[in-house]
Amino acid sequence: MWKLVVGFVVFAAVALFVISKAGDQVDMSGEKHGTEATHAPEPAASK
Repeated sequence: MWKLVVGFVVFAAVALFVISKAGDQVDMSGEKHGTEATHAPEPAASK
């Protein structure tokens, strides 16, 4: 039982470390549907 507790504490510490290092670049809002889900590149600017 104590191994589960230690494993959880280690996992939580690693997760908090990664989130703190990433700063505001982490998107934890889940799946995206609609206009914010597009991955198409922006059109090239005309000269």
